[in-house]
Amino acid sequence: MLTHDEAIEAATQAGVPEGMARLSIFQILLSHPTLAKPFNDWLLALLFKGLLSVRLRELVILRTGWVTNSVYEWTQHYSIAQMLGVDKAAIEAVRDWEEADQGMYSPQESAVLRCVDEYAQTGSFSVKAWEEMSKHFESDQELVELVMLIVTYSAVSGFLRNVQVPLEPGVDPWPPQGQGPEI
Repeated sequence: MLTHDEAIEAATQAGVPEGMARLSIFQILLSHPTLAKPFNDWLLALLFKGLLSVRLRELVILRTGWVTNSVYEWTQHYSIAQMLGVDKAAIEAVRDWEEADQGMYSPQESAVLRCVDEYAQTGSFSVKAWEEMSKHFESDQELVELVMLIVTYSAVSGFLRNVQVPLEPGVDPWPPQGQGPEI
């Protein structure tokens, strides 16, 4: 893991925004600037240039972080989702979304969350889950983006766990209760 100053220098040379160099994941990724730059661009495209709603995107990322037992992913996006206006009840309920109050998630969101769970368990979506999810989207672009979001954040979670990326100093894990899923 690069120091903060080393990461900022590497970010500048690689063309990665300085703010990203403050994140633990990039303090590791920037040790390989050739990979860090396209990875940064890929994430920023998914996060800020996509067609999916902010709420749906964050629910996908949070559920992925939860089912893959990625402390870093869940913790980061727990805060990010709130900053972006996703209500706290929906964020916290995504941990056990099938047991959430009726009406907490739209039919579209439920279909997508089911696909996230299937991907985490099997590495793919069943035909039934895909068909159910597909009927809630108007364009192939949305579906492509959704699959890329699920697959990308599953890979990110795997990277975070396997490289043991630490949370930034002062950040408490697994908000709000401080413990992750029982896997």
